[in-house]
Amino acid sequence: MKIIFAGTPDFAASSLAALINAGHNIIAVYTQPDRPAGRGKKLMPSPVKKTALEHDIKVFQPLNFKEPEARQELAELDADLMIVAAYGLILPKEVLDTPKLGCINIHASLLPRWRGAAPIQRAIQAGDSETGITIMQMDVGLDTGDMLLKERCDISDTVTGGELHDELAAMGAKSILRYLNEPEDLIPEKQDDALANYAHKLSKAEAHIDWSLSSLEIERSVRAFNPWPVSYAEQDGQRIRVLSAKALDSQSNAPVGEIVEKSKNGVLVQCGNGALLITQLQLAGSKAVSAADFFNGGKAILEVGTTLN
Repeated sequence: MKIIFAGTPDFAASSLAALINAGHNIIAVYTQPDRPAGRGKKLMPSPVKKTALEHDIKVFQPLNFKEPEARQELAELDADLMIVAAYGLILPKEVLDTPKLGCINIHASLLPRWRGAAPIQRAIQAGDSETGITIMQMDVGLDTGDMLLKERCDISDTVTGGELHDELAAMGAKSILRYLNEPEDLIPEKQDDALANYAHKLSKAEAHIDWSLSSLEIERSVRAFNPWPVSYAEQDGQRIRVLSAKALDSQSNAPVGEIVEKSKNGVLVQCGNGALLITQLQLAGSKAVSAADFFNGGKAILEVGTTLN
């Protein structure tokens, strides 16, 4: 088959590399336009573009498919199938219908559980015990198409967003290869819309810790938002990034957000229900450190009795 691949971040690049290494005929790659990154704001190619160029695959980077030229360019490729993974663009019906076999998506959730942009992190936040990969036939809805294949994995109570991302990226690569090898054995399954939740895109603003929540809710967010956007609190205008923490059942009469204990084990903060033990943190302009290293450093911040905003 003549296959077009559409994707942008590392998650998608893993599947593209697997398809190339397995010998599939990738005739073109679609990815987001180069974006400014780093202190110099230099335009940087996406991980998918880098992978494509390394294998001399033609790359297309339209802003969208509203222009007739972009749709015509796609049609002229005369592809049999388009494989999509975290592309970042909504594909209109005309695009979905262009490849002979349509478009299929590699989605990082057991649909219909989490539809949308951030299914990996939302699954951790919600306390889900499992997630996985769904290969689905794309339609005009947001992750609403028929499910073709599912692979499951457990979500441990210590896994971070970054760790689960990497596990699912590898699983997605294996799943798409399995789909292409066994398409006749897979029976499409309709999604139950009543079971769907929307996985909102992550934002830096929501990473600001709300201490009125339970310690378990905050701990899950800390794990989900590592390595981005990273949960944080503030004290006297200084931002403290919280990279690792543990929810405890301990309760005190202290107001929410107050530091009730500081030791080599961590910084204990009162929450709406229970307390959160911060075990790894990072101050502005400093490296991430363990609670023990922070304690030994003797910095005059995060003292018992002070309050985190």
